Amino acid sequence: MRVLIVKTSSIGDVIHTLPAVTDAARAIDGLRFDWVVEAGHEEIPGWHRNVDRTIVMGLRRWRRRPGRTGLLVGVHDFYSDLRAERYDAVIDAQGLYKSALVALAARGPKHGLDFPSAREPAVALTYRHRHRVPRDRHAIARVRHLFAAVLGYAPPESLPDYGLHRNGFAAEGPGEPLVFLHGTSWPTKLWPVARWRGLARLAADAGLSVALPWSGAADRARARAIAEGLPGVRPIETPTLTAAAGLIAGACGVVAVDTGLGHLAAALSVPTVSLYGPTTPDLVGTCGSGQEHLVSGRFCAPCRSRA
Repeated sequence: MRVLIVKTSSIGDVIHTLPAVTDAARAIDGLRFDWVVEAGHEEIPGWHRNVDRTIVMGLRRWRRRPGRTGLLVGVHDFYSDLRAERYDAVIDAQGLYKSALVALAARGPKHGLDFPSAREPAVALTYRHRHRVPRDRHAIARVRHLFAAVLGYAPPESLPDYGLHRNGFAAEGPGEPLVFLHGTSWPTKLWPVARWRGLARLAADAGLSVALPWSGAADRARARAIAEGLPGVRPIETPTLTAAAGLIAGACGVVAVDTGLGHLAAALSVPTVSLYGPTTPDLVGTCGSGQEHLVSGRFCAPCRSRA
């Protein structure tokens, strides 16, 4: 049996889908998956042993191709890859207009959330098979429930198994550091540099080294500001998700803001303290063994505001 997963972004959402793949593979012998994902996240599905093929959707990359036809060529190539196989089931695990359009173009029976369950309810019109999933469950539990409904087995209530193992990634950087995941896409989720520096001093006093991964200009500047003048605190470039996974897998522990790499730490069962300010961990927080959440007590939190 072959199934296509449509879960295109973000890093955390893609990682949240991995336990459902593990559940399904355990329930059904010989089950294999292909996965549609946006460019920049394509490393993640390939980490799971039951995913055979990753189909990359790269709208921004296609637009950068030379000539006026670059976008058309990119869309054509993607469409050809998407249509190359006929699937026993196509699961839209995202429930958004963009993911529904991708699922609609794929070959095979379409499955997705029903009207009350989807974030964008009208997408249910595009599915032949609609499934009800409680909206008040954690995102990981919702995807696990959806896969179970589509493929016909009882949804497990156990802790999620992401199908990833720490020893499957080559260690990057110093041995067993404390890793600070300081970067995030929302400015409101950032923790002040002065607080990171204070925590780094406490780590140094405890005899720990600190690694500060970065992969962009803003992250690099913040990592350097945190590390300035502090012995044993090192910014480390992680240009790929696999490099970041290697650094996290080799860590003695992680402190993270609400960021996709925090979910990667949870997937690898690395002890992690995650900091929540404008967001809440109830429905989309890190989930797994060794996870602790510190939630802001300020009167305005959680405001769920990017600004």
